[in-house]
Amino acid sequence: MQLDAERVRHGVASVQQWRDGDWQVRAISGGTKTYRCPGCDQEIRPGVAHLVAWPADDRGDLTDRRHWHTGCWRARDRRAPVIQRGRGAPRHG
Repeated sequence: MQLDAERVRHGVASVQQWRDGDWQVRAISGGTKTYRCPGCDQEIRPGVAHLVAWPADDRGDLTDRRHWHTGCWRARDRRAPVIQRGRGAPRHG
């Protein structure tokens, strides 16, 4: 049996239940782009393993996918929400 290289690299999505609904979650072994984690508002650099999550029901589309640090996703019920800044907003601090 030959493995599908794309599935191996991107993992298989599973449905997880959280207080805010059901989410499709997929482990990513490392991408080629930089993403911003909505849990901590820090960058996920290319090559860093992380998760992608999107609503499990039909209410969303591909633009609803969010890339999360694995630890941030697991702790999302215990953390206060991070206020997301716009892409062009200056950094403070």
